[in-house]
Amino acid sequence: MLKTKGTIKQSKPLFRGYFKHLRQYKAFDEVFNRTGKPKKHYQKVANFFSKMSKDEFLELNNHTKISFMYQGVTFTVYSEKEGIERIFPFDLFPRIITQREWEKIERGLVQRITALNLFLHDIYHDKKILKDRVIPYDLVLESPHYNKEMINLEPPGGVYTHVSGIDIIRHKDGEFYVLEDNLRSPSGVSYVLSNRSTMKKVLPNIFFHYEVSSVSDYPQQLLAMLKSVAPEGVDEPTCVVLTPGIYNSAYYEHTFLAHNMGVELVEGRDMFVDNNFVYMKTIYGPQKVDVIYRRVDDSFLDPLVFKPESLLGVPGIMAAYRAGNVTIVNAPGTGVADDKAIYAYVPQMIRYYLKEEPVLNNVPTYICDIEEDFNYVMDNMEKLVIKPVDESGGYGILIGAMATKEEIETYKNKIRRNRRKYIAQPIMTLSTHPTFIEESGKFEPRHIDLRTFLLYGKDFKYPLKGGLTRVALKKGSLIVNSSQGGGSKDTWVME
Repeated sequence: MLKTKGTIKQSKPLFRGYFKHLRQYKAFDEVFNRTGKPKKHYQKVANFFSKMSKDEFLELNNHTKISFMYQGVTFTVYSEKEGIERIFPFDLFPRIITQREWEKIERGLVQRITALNLFLHDIYHDKKILKDRVIPYDLVLESPHYNKEMINLEPPGGVYTHVSGIDIIRHKDGEFYVLEDNLRSPSGVSYVLSNRSTMKKVLPNIFFHYEVSSVSDYPQQLLAMLKSVAPEGVDEPTCVVLTPGIYNSAYYEHTFLAHNMGVELVEGRDMFVDNNFVYMKTIYGPQKVDVIYRRVDDSFLDPLVFKPESLLGVPGIMAAYRAGNVTIVNAPGTGVADDKAIYAYVPQMIRYYLKEEPVLNNVPTYICDIEEDFNYVMDNMEKLVIKPVDESGGYGILIGAMATKEEIETYKNKIRRNRRKYIAQPIMTLSTHPTFIEESGKFEPRHIDLRTFLLYGKDFKYPLKGGLTRVALKKGSLIVNSSQGGGSKDTWVME
């Protein structure tokens, strides 16, 4: 049996110096309290690693890398000139969320996505929330992701936000906050499943000392959701995953999900439209397609409607969609709801559509297109994080406290030229978690967040119990995105 009591002493090789580093972070640590004792739900796993020598841990770590290499679990880090494909960094010390904590997160996720779905239907139909001046007209209608092709179009099942990735942080006050909504084509769920599979293989003894909620049914739940929103009158829908191709940074995930659902992975060139129906080319002849889980951006989806030079989409697919003969997941135009300026109004959406108070709080947000907010941002940029409203992956962000005076002045000029493009938030102190750092050969505190995943279909809601805990591997960094060198952990939700 594993010993579960006591503190992690400084003499333990993998944790030597951990608490000295932790004092520098001044953050909420997920694993240890201020006296150095592991929190109750972490005692078994913390003591397990504390007994391990550096050589023993490195051997396990190498097994993990080999497992990921054989699975082909990769991602792309983009430099200025090229994209480099690498094995996804994975840390063996899992992040644990208690059942009580998860229940609140889950209620907040379902509430949030329900309100966002109602918002999307509203702004493409009656626009009541705009007419009632809850949200400024211009803020919505001038969003780069507001898709006029969706006006008065009723998506099958009335669902826009079929697959969502909501990013959550824990601040130094110990509370959870929603940092970002990702509603276009959120990625990362394949890493959740790969992490869990690897954890079971590499550390079966510690894994089975906990009652951990399963994540393995996600592909089956995803397929069930896709079928739930098939066009009316289709009893046995044909579903496919539409990928931009092998050079996309998330191509591993596209292949993973298609394989595990047992559906075809297709590119735009593999399909065509005839008489407002979508068909897939097969060796047996054309096969009608009913539901498309697309991982292609709106602007590349249909060259007859959007970018005419696009080779990634399917000519005529929007006409088939308008005719109700195919379902596109997520719906075109959904991106307006994950515009970072629109994000600031989600609490108001919840109150407006659901007549409820938000379960999960937003991070306070300043919209540079609003005069009062703009003036505050200009005067306090060194205390803020500045973000473009339409970028992802951690790109384009300025963290004022870490920027030079020249960088701040340059960014101020960017904002002045296009105020609609930027928002600002206070610097939130993401919680920390022990993470093995190869350069030091020890566990050190690193900032983490949590990307949660929720499936939303016709009479169908499925929050994945856990999600992708992302780690900022660089000391002191708040940027957790894998595209900029971040890693991940297995996320355990206790039963």
